[in-house]
Amino acid sequence: MKRLFAYPYILWMGIFIVVPLLLVVYYSVTATGPDGNTIFTFDHFRRFFAPITPGMDQPLRERIFVSVALRSIRLALQSTGICLLLGYPVAYIMTRKEYSEKSVLLFMLLVPMWMNFLLRTYAWLTILERNGLVNQLLSRMGLPMIDILYTDAAVLLGMVYNFLPFMILPIYTSLKKMDPRLIEAAQDLGAGGVSVFARVVFPLSLPGVISGITMVFMPGAATFIISNLLGGQQYFLLGNLVEMQFLNVGDWHFGSAIAVIMMLLMVASMVILSLFDKGENQGRSTII
Repeated sequence: MKRLFAYPYILWMGIFIVVPLLLVVYYSVTATGPDGNTIFTFDHFRRFFAPITPGMDQPLRERIFVSVALRSIRLALQSTGICLLLGYPVAYIMTRKEYSEKSVLLFMLLVPMWMNFLLRTYAWLTILERNGLVNQLLSRMGLPMIDILYTDAAVLLGMVYNFLPFMILPIYTSLKKMDPRLIEAAQDLGAGGVSVFARVVFPLSLPGVISGITMVFMPGAATFIISNLLGGQQYFLLGNLVEMQFLNVGDWHFGSAIAVIMMLLMVASMVILSLFDKGENQGRSTII
């Protein structure tokens, strides 16, 4: 009887997850031959990793794919690190507040997420533009105005703003589940505040930290809305390359190859994080 209830979910996953993934993989390793027939090839992947050569022997778009991938990974790592530095203290403070204050903090954290992702990103255009709120405040304070829009800094700011709640909530959940008697026991044994945090609080919150890192890094590396709006149309990340190949160029095969490369990067990051989490769990089991 229980299996009958699982069949609709299995069917839904097969239609909307497995089949699209198989189609993407199929398009990434196929091409249309000179005679119009479909042939299997890895030329799309070789084209992505084509070396940079001097001169104009290759079109410009074929010389920047690896650099775009590196830029995407760099910005994703930077946004993940900033979200961790900002999100962990907020999550820790939320676990130390009374219930009423905690509800207010959670409400303030979740309200922006109720708004459409695109609208939230559009709002930063009016804040960061030349005559926006930031420059108006700087002008009234007698400080020089800044041109941050359409730069790496603007894209990074948009990523941190949109993905910060996905870092805070998993860490908050892990800290909330922690038994406070463990902290009291460590303090009774003479551990100071820093030692309690380093040897008790942070190791026990690592599952939430790893979940938060995964939830921020993966969409950060694949985003294209933020880079389109805050970075300008000339600013490309991996997500923008996929969008361009599918919607503008019409090269579904090369776009699928880029999507497969992105998926492999995500899988590699998840494997690395899972190995790290497993090592931490073994270390905690040894201590216990």
